[in-house]
Amino acid sequence: MTESMSAVLECKALAKNFDEGPEKLEVLKDLNLMVGPSERVAVVGSSGSGKTTLLQLLAGLDRPSSGEIRVCGHDLATMKDTQQNELRNRHLGFVYQFHHLLPEFTALENVSMPLLLRKKTPIRQIKEKAERLLDAVGLLARAKHKPAELSGGERQRVAIARALVTEPDLVFMDEPTGNLDPNTAEKVHGLMASLSKASRTSFIVVTHDMNLARQMDRVYRLESGTLVLD
Repeated sequence: MTESMSAVLECKALAKNFDEGPEKLEVLKDLNLMVGPSERVAVVGSSGSGKTTLLQLLAGLDRPSSGEIRVCGHDLATMKDTQQNELRNRHLGFVYQFHHLLPEFTALENVSMPLLLRKKTPIRQIKEKAERLLDAVGLLARAKHKPAELSGGERQRVAIARALVTEPDLVFMDEPTGNLDPNTAEKVHGLMASLSKASRTSFIVVTHDMNLARQMDRVYRLESGTLVLD
């Protein structure tokens, strides 16, 4: 990828500092990254190295101390909160370390939620897409169950289906397979690969799972606040 216009995500000279009393904690510094359509990128590193902070910045959920972030051609720094929310709903998907499912809704309703927020998508189409994604992660039989009735691994799979239901341009994943057994994790790997090819969906995955990382197109290690090609 050499042209910014063709990048799904691009950040330049990204830095993030936190004030700890009189001291300044430098978590990220002079970090650069470009991700093109259908690319799958893994970020590995020790606990506390700033991987989750990096994902939050790239998704516009936190603001950098300095540097530029462009997502699908949009400069996050110039966008209002409402515009960023629209950008996330239209173009991005998220899988967090903790599932963040809505407890009062069923698995099917949780997966449907991103499309329901768009309001103009027909209900039947939403239901069909949500059921297709639940089937892909092996949970169609649990579609009517609420999060409290699901195991930790099942909740995580619902969260993965929810992130993918809008067919986003870019999906951020923070330890997506941490609560999954090896067989289910392998199914998630396959789903990511098929979406990458069929829908040109890109992935940025923070993980300690080196089996998952090795299946990505590129692996970066976050060291001393910056990314090093592993």
